[in-house]
Amino acid sequence: MSGDTRTKLLAGALRTVTEQGYAKTSARTVAAAAGVNQALVFYHFGSVDELLAAACRFGAEQRVALYRERLARVESLAELVTLARELHSEERAGGHVAVLAQLLSGAQTQPRLAPATSAGLALWIDEVEQVLARVLAGSPIAEFVDAPGLARAIAAGFVGLELYEGVDEEGAQRALDALEQLSGLVGVLEELGPVAQRAVRARLRRSGGRRP
Repeated sequence: MSGDTRTKLLAGALRTVTEQGYAKTSARTVAAAAGVNQALVFYHFGSVDELLAAACRFGAEQRVALYRERLARVESLAELVTLARELHSEERAGGHVAVLAQLLSGAQTQPRLAPATSAGLALWIDEVEQVLARVLAGSPIAEFVDAPGLARAIAAGFVGLELYEGVDEEGAQRALDALEQLSGLVGVLEELGPVAQRAVRARLRRSGGRRP
């Protein structure tokens, strides 16, 4: 019963942040969404911020688990971009990325939210990093790409894209189109013959593009 109540509160917190935003999330609104007494928020989590921190990780674990199998099937940057488009559309429709965006915003003034929010985002980063390591293996640009850094850029970029699309939907689509174009360029490089690939690598090294 206690576990059920805790899960209800976590789900209620995510629903409240999604539907009402971080600023309007309180013990009362979360308890109403969960269908429990608001005193249980403090009994199980101590404070609303602690509940939100736990909810962030809880939500991220659920969302990452939902996509893990599809991410594991990605074999190229082009496939990763295609999946990213699908993921962006599905997560935006469900309001799930908005939760991360709201909590990242809240962490700017409530430092207690920062570690858990970062941990929730890290679950996505870890999955993307694994995909990048796999699809870049053998690529002529592999030695020039900081996969862990790129994974963080992608994860942060998609949270930002969620917010950006709210004010400029066409611009957000152009951003996704640009990622698709870049993946196409990488695909062209990967199709070059060994001599041409060596020439590309040499040129990139001379330009100082090799990662530290």
